[in-house]
Amino acid sequence: MPHAKGFGNRRDVRSSDPVAIGDIVDRLLQEEVFSRGMPIANLLRAWPEIVGDRLSEATTPVSLEGGCLVVRAADGPWGSQAKYLADEIRTRADDALGGDVVTSIRITVEDTRNRRSEG
Repeated sequence: MPHAKGFGNRRDVRSSDPVAIGDIVDRLLQEEVFSRGMPIANLLRAWPEIVGDRLSEATTPVSLEGGCLVVRAADGPWGSQAKYLADEIRTRADDALGGDVVTSIRITVEDTRNRRSEG
């Protein structure tokens, strides 16, 4: 039978009493392993407001580690546009997350050379 690797190692008290799902989620988000993805999720939601509608269709925030926001562009021209606007994107992304979170930005271009066409 499959089981979660860390479930047996948890130190919190187990109970058979019913608990509201919101309370469970709130407690999980206090743990680093669960909360690490929240900033990037917030950026994804606000991305059109951060970079504008056109650029948001061609770029995506993909990770935020150690203050470095990695943004993937659909192709070279959009990557160049994002690099040109990198300082503004960094400032707006940082503001969207409440400040002192995004310290640098790195733009990558999606590699489509090895993809097969579908259809």
